[in-house]
Amino acid sequence: MAISLQHPLLFTFGLLGNIVSVMVFLAPVPTFYKIVTKKSTEGFHCVPYAVSWMSSVLWLFYGMLKKNVALLITINSFGLVVETIYIVIFMIYANKRAKVSTFKLVFINVFGFGLLVLITMLFVKEGRVEVVGWVSMSFALAVFVAPLSIMRKVIQTKSVEYMPATLSFALLANAIMWFFYGFFLKDIHIMAPNILGFIFALVQIILYLIYRKRNMNVAEGRVSMENAVENKTNV
Repeated sequence: MAISLQHPLLFTFGLLGNIVSVMVFLAPVPTFYKIVTKKSTEGFHCVPYAVSWMSSVLWLFYGMLKKNVALLITINSFGLVVETIYIVIFMIYANKRAKVSTFKLVFINVFGFGLLVLITMLFVKEGRVEVVGWVSMSFALAVFVAPLSIMRKVIQTKSVEYMPATLSFALLANAIMWFFYGFFLKDIHIMAPNILGFIFALVQIILYLIYRKRNMNVAEGRVSMENAVENKTNV
């Protein structure tokens, strides 16, 4: 009975995780549309996309080693393609300095992944899945920690302009789906980073609600002042 319940729930959360993750992966599309139309990367950085690329390729490798985790493989295959496109676009429109730093990041990622594959396949006979799982988990944590800089900017500027609510809710849903996928799979490597992801996404939503209200109050105050000045002028 436990087995018959486990598999449908595992598939359900994995499928929902794929759907939400697609939304998260596609969230930067407006940013890259802006880069292409302006033919400049402006103040944007490639680090988040390079880290996401590495995270996707590691989870893809982990899924292939672990087996029977098709839904983990499908979403990270999609993520790998999308993040590669982002990095290529960034390289095309970045200035010389940004191109060099991006190339270094890509080289470190490819070299690091190649080294991991070489070591695990040649020297790790037992516990290969565990080793790759812990490395994948470390990079997943790095991906979830990335929004800290955005949260800091929101607090400093007291503006939610740089933190869209839709993305924060998508990250929250994403963390929930993959946590339960890992839970029903009994996989700590998938569960653990999504606990942190859930906490950070929840903090982002709380910050959004706090500073959105302040922004609305400031906007209403400005409108009231403008109306008062206009009325006084008309008298």
